[in-house]
Amino acid sequence: MKQAEFLNAVLPFKDKLYRLAKRLLVSSEEAEDATQEVLLKLWSKKNAIKGYNSVEAFAMTMTKNFCLDRLKSKQAGNLKLVHSNYGDDGSSLQTQLEAKDSVNWVQKIMEELPEQQKMVLQLRDVEQYEYDEIEELMDMKPTAIRVALSRARKTIREKLIEKHSYGIG
Repeated sequence: MKQAEFLNAVLPFKDKLYRLAKRLLVSSEEAEDATQEVLLKLWSKKNAIKGYNSVEAFAMTMTKNFCLDRLKSKQAGNLKLVHSNYGDDGSSLQTQLEAKDSVNWVQKIMEELPEQQKMVLQLRDVEQYEYDEIEELMDMKPTAIRVALSRARKTIREKLIEKHSYGIG
């Protein structure tokens, strides 16, 4: 496989790899490093890539495993917590602040979810993967995926309602 073929195969989902890494590692720098590592590993396996049904699914699995290994490693204590800034140029400052606050709360709640729920929620609701793709990536049964997703959504909904009902807490 030549470089151009490799880039055509990998570049369409590079941002998804980054977003998954960012969800797991939180730090933008760590997510960028993880994405680069996965892309390097894919490049080293470029001749074997043609044999995979879905290069994207393979890459997402590699990213998930790399990030989880990174979190388990001794270096996990050195991970920085860096949050992105979210904004919408077309809205008022008040609306931007409220949206940013809501996004930050959802991110905070997602970080507290069990690892499996966090991953399923990221893949389904953020990355828009189909259930069968998540089943393959996570090596889970369809009912387990639906249960994990339902529990994750319920937890987020309950914590957001609690936050809006009682103020910051």
